[in-house]
Amino acid sequence: MRIHLTSVFVDDQEKALDFYTRVLGFEPRTDIPLGDGNRWLTVGVPGDDAVELLLEPAGHPAVGPFRDALAADGIPATQFAVDDLRAEHERLAALGVEFTMPPTDMGPVSVAVLDDTCGNLIQLAQMR
Repeated sequence: MRIHLTSVFVDDQEKALDFYTRVLGFEPRTDIPLGDGNRWLTVGVPGDDAVELLLEPAGHPAVGPFRDALAADGIPATQFAVDDLRAEHERLAALGVEFTMPPTDMGPVSVAVLDDTCGNLIQLAQMR
């Protein structure tokens, strides 16, 4: 068994596609219209077909309160691994990405938390 697909709820799929590809560096994978302006829209790590991230429409009534509660408590919706957290923080900050937590050492891991502009906090992590 392996993880093939995971998802984050996004307010605007087109805006999310731009952020996750142009800013974070993922590549578009699947884009299938589902009706009502929604799409099955995935991105992934260039050169790695193992896992895709679904940029899922946040239209379900339970999503808003759930995401609001996570954000209010500073809890990220998901986490991405990076090789050099400080360099990635500098690169993203230069692109205008807002961080709610700068790079912070926490024992065997360093983390930072960013706002994906689509309703989510995303944690970046570098294992030592």
